[in-house]
Amino acid sequence: MIAILAAVVGAVLYVWLVLAANDARARLGSSVPTLRAQASRLDADATELERVRAARVPPTAPTDLRTQVQSQAAAAGLAGALLRIEAADANRVQVVFGSVAFADWLAWVATLQSQHIRLGTARIEALSTPGLVGVTASFTRPTPP
Repeated sequence: MIAILAAVVGAVLYVWLVLAANDARARLGSSVPTLRAQASRLDADATELERVRAARVPPTAPTDLRTQVQSQAAAAGLAGALLRIEAADANRVQVVFGSVAFADWLAWVATLQSQHIRLGTARIEALSTPGLVGVTASFTRPTPP
């Protein structure tokens, strides 16, 4: 009697396992087209990234980086907060802002990045007034090959 009961329980478990595996296979099979589309998009993105990386670095502006960064700070209305700007060389500068609105700082950095001036390092300290920060940052401009 125990052997027959064990055989019945084993058969029921086997049938349940086969049905569960078949259900999982069907669910995975339905997700294959979505995964293939995602893989295709990733391949296209990788190809675009390789193309962009292979593109030449835009030529540098005739002015030195210090002058360009300082004029952009003035254009963004941040010249009053600019405490110091030091040029390490023609393509690297360090800026120090005493008290500047964080949103204005981010917009200014985005403007510089659109001109191919990259933010190297930044140390941002929150000030006691909400929304204001003190910033020490370095910027670089790529040199042409």
